[in-house]
Amino acid sequence: MYSVTPVNHAFDDAIKSRIHHKTKLRGSLGKLEEVALKLARIQFKSPEDKLAIKKPVMLVFAADHGVADFGVSVGDSELTSEMIENFVKGGAAINVFCRQNGLELEVIDCGTRHQLALPQVVNQRLGDATKPIHQEEAMSIETVFEGFRMAKELVKRHIYNGSNMLAVGEIGIGNTTSASAVMAALTGIPVAECTGRGSGIDEEALKRKRMIVERALQLHYANLTDPVRVLACLGGYEIVQMTGAMLAAAEFGVPVVVDGFTSSVAALAAVKLAPGVREYLIFAHQSAVYGHKQLLARLDAHPMLHLNLRLGEGSGAALAMPLLHSAVNFYNEMAAVDGVDASNSNGTGAN
Repeated sequence: MYSVTPVNHAFDDAIKSRIHHKTKLRGSLGKLEEVALKLARIQFKSPEDKLAIKKPVMLVFAADHGVADFGVSVGDSELTSEMIENFVKGGAAINVFCRQNGLELEVIDCGTRHQLALPQVVNQRLGDATKPIHQEEAMSIETVFEGFRMAKELVKRHIYNGSNMLAVGEIGIGNTTSASAVMAALTGIPVAECTGRGSGIDEEALKRKRMIVERALQLHYANLTDPVRVLACLGGYEIVQMTGAMLAAAEFGVPVVVDGFTSSVAALAAVKLAPGVREYLIFAHQSAVYGHKQLLARLDAHPMLHLNLRLGEGSGAALAMPLLHSAVNFYNEMAAVDGVDASNSNGTGAN
């Protein structure tokens, strides 16, 4: 159903040899070496190619959730629209980090309760807000597929404009409740281990949040048979479109830098739908959001950063960009030991 281009492993020995023959101890650049190998597998048409990051784009998907009306967050849905206005004005953390690290920022309204008629915001609305997941299905299956279609068109536009790296983030009051429910449904991990304080709720609100997730799973139990149905029953409009964006990027052969907990839940859904997507995903950081560590383990993901972030917005993905550039630059520019031209090496002895 989802046509994902397999990454190219044909040059693995040559790429590893080139990395190992740099003027350093083998493995001494740690995760930078892993990232260079991943990017080379995605980008290379021959072992002599160089790595490149071209026109990287940060896609921030925004939406509201019906469960936000039931005391699962420190704020209400108006905060989502206020944050979008702040993005447009350039005053949010993600604006700062994108400016600092050379990322184009695009905000996508996937379905906020208080729509803002702002030309700087991409309108990909699937509704005003999802339905409360513990009372009814969040959205229809048709809406999920429409979200995938919209996300694919968005990704296609940026790739045709020359981008070869995308990053995804999100905002939306109540979205960690939805994400926790999707995580629990897709992994079988107990709700208490998937559901944390999110935006910083107190103990009473946390109990309420976990109870809502439990009720949602019980209500939709018979329908949680595949990832699309899980997204329809429990997901958010932004989770759906992030999932679709990752599916589309992999289909076009472009890597995606994944931000925090909610973005990683979308990544899990995308990998469940098309396992080949996993090789196109770069996980930026392990957030402070409860459950993210377990989620990353399920994805066999070893993120680049661990900064105790829990802001969302794509902030961790933006902060990882200098490291991605460093991985590219060491691979392209660092000298080889004793003048060895590792790009022409047969890879003998490479791990």
